[in-house]
Amino acid sequence: MSWNSEYDVCCGLENLPVFVENKINKEDLPQFQYSPEQVPGPGTDTDPSEVTFPGCGCLATSCLSGSCTCLERHGQMYDGNLRLRDQEENEEHSRPVFECNVMCRCSENCANRVVQRGLGFRLEVCQTHTKGWGLRTLEPIQKGRFVCEYAGEVIGFAEACRRQASQKPEDMNYIIAVKEHTGGSGTIETFVDPARVGNVGRFLNHSCQPNLFMVPVRVDSLVPRLALFAGRDIASGEELVFDYSGRYKNSLGNGQAPNTISAESWMRKPCYCGSQDCCGFLPLDISVINNGEVSN
Repeated sequence: MSWNSEYDVCCGLENLPVFVENKINKEDLPQFQYSPEQVPGPGTDTDPSEVTFPGCGCLATSCLSGSCTCLERHGQMYDGNLRLRDQEENEEHSRPVFECNVMCRCSENCANRVVQRGLGFRLEVCQTHTKGWGLRTLEPIQKGRFVCEYAGEVIGFAEACRRQASQKPEDMNYIIAVKEHTGGSGTIETFVDPARVGNVGRFLNHSCQPNLFMVPVRVDSLVPRLALFAGRDIASGEELVFDYSGRYKNSLGNGQAPNTISAESWMRKPCYCGSQDCCGFLPLDISVINNGEVSN
């Protein structure tokens, strides 16, 4: 495995550089402004960089259950090896995570600081046979470990609809929406678009049988960081993929997409993930075009 050591896709803004395959010219890569974290975009009411959570007063190197106010409020979500807990019990991986933040007095090595540490594995931008750009790992990744974020512009609902409607059939759709249920009928929606400003997450492809899953992780701000964790042990050289619909394991197994569309099926883009239970089309919520919900 070799890579182009002359060009770091991250522009030196990550812990580790992310190079490209040596057969790829950097001039052929998509043009975008690199940002390792979410940035405010049109229509958003909340600044992703705004500190909104109180911190703990722990003076130990790492916070402990029973003495840390952060862990008392939100629970201990990582084990001693920095792996996300409760994977076997929660196949959909939908539980939000709260980490210690800039207001906390614990050290940067606290076990409740994982996503905020940034990239911890060597990754490479590559070209796939049928899906265009892709991202793969250059080293093994253990199940439950944090891999990367899906970062970009945090935009409002109306802006997400406008951008979706302005796309041409051949354009790539990077917009993703996360809807979190807060109890009862309450929901929190977050729209992220890394097309113009984004990080390595924009190179991740969809798969109906992914090896990554997405979890909203909050650090300083109410705006979640869309963190991608390994859903199983991943071997060196494997392409990193997640399910754009938010699922981790495709339980349908009948060749139908999670959001079935009939009359508007011409708008669907084919899925080339090649998995045994492939849905045939990339996930799409058609209601965004009619001022409804949006999904990648």
